Amino acid sequence: MAKMEIRLAGSGGQGIILATVILAEAAIIAGKHTAQSQSYGPEARGGACKAEVIVSDTEIGFTKVQTPTFLMALTQKSLDKYSKNLPKDCLVLIDEGLSVPQNLDGYKVIKLPILSTAAEKVGRLMTANIVAVAAINGLLKLVDDESLKTAVFMHIPKGTEALNEKALNEGFKLIENGGNQ
Repeated sequence: MAKMEIRLAGSGGQGIILATVILAEAAIIAGKHTAQSQSYGPEARGGACKAEVIVSDTEIGFTKVQTPTFLMALTQKSLDKYSKNLPKDCLVLIDEGLSVPQNLDGYKVIKLPILSTAAEKVGRLMTANIVAVAAINGLLKLVDDESLKTAVFMHIPKGTEALNEKALNEGFKLIENGGNQ
């Protein structure tokens, strides 16, 4: 892995920012260089938001994502907003319930049941961000699974370890089983 410029998008309240914080923390644990940033509209909860993380084996000169190599979107609104002007080699991961906009024709788009996995298999929709970080790590091979698990446990409320470990495992399974590609 040279450098991955990762953009996650969804709606405020879905844990998108925490997901990038966890990916950045996992990269640090694994001895990689990283930078994380976020932005969201004045609506905060419910409005489109994005958060970004850069993970690199070498020093990072500019800390903002300029040329995303990966985009994940959990809502149609965020997908439509943040999928414009992506480089052609950008890998796009979307929740299976979303429609692929025409501007992504010719892109590699992977659909996975992130939200339904969190709601139905884990039992809590609020774990979708943890399901997502496991799936992202499985796709991109950013860090080893143990570094990711350590980072998750550093950023979750005490008493939710079992629930979040289940979410991680379900996210890993989405990639192991090939998902809905």
